[in-house]
Amino acid sequence: MVALTSEQSTFLLDALGEDPVRWPVLIALATGARRGETLALRWRHIDLDRGTMRIAESLEQTARGLRFKPPKNNRSRVVVLPAFAIEELRRRKKEQAEELLRCGVRQSQDTLLCTRQDGEPVTPVQLTHRFTRLTAKLEGLPKLRFHDLRHSHATQLLLAGVHPRIAQERLGHSTVSLTLDLYSHVTGAMQEDAAAKINAAFGRPRKPAR
Repeated sequence: MVALTSEQSTFLLDALGEDPVRWPVLIALATGARRGETLALRWRHIDLDRGTMRIAESLEQTARGLRFKPPKNNRSRVVVLPAFAIEELRRRKKEQAEELLRCGVRQSQDTLLCTRQDGEPVTPVQLTHRFTRLTAKLEGLPKLRFHDLRHSHATQLLLAGVHPRIAQERLGHSTVSLTLDLYSHVTGAMQEDAAAKINAAFGRPRKPAR
């Protein structure tokens, strides 16, 4: 499991520029959505005025082709979007509509957020290959899988002090204990932070560990 820092996440988005892979990467970093969930997002799932996104489908690649199915655990969920993602998605929606019109396709509420230029879905395999190829060229980042962006979101939430229950809801885990088990590597830093806060509450400087 690899988790990017917030600085590395920002660097990755900036480095991708306007490459189409930017959009699934943005969603994964901003919401912790899984690869299939990201590729199944339609504009009717996104309320830019309220700043929310509903994860209700997942795109799966099978031997017979692509199929849309319910997300893992058969549970849809609503995730609040950070402000920077809302701004980026407003731009994406406008630019995608113009791009599709050039291909003779009209954007609708059922249009996928992540599409090829002709409006057809991006397959999970296509996303994985392109993401791997692009990130391998970036210096200063560890070797990444697309799924590591989900890990990065979760780790950054917990390190920022977000309640594990909220992290669980955003990630779509079945239980809070699953979230904490998966991200037990974060609890050491959280323990250090908790001890520092208790010391601060008592008005005493913390002594370094011997």
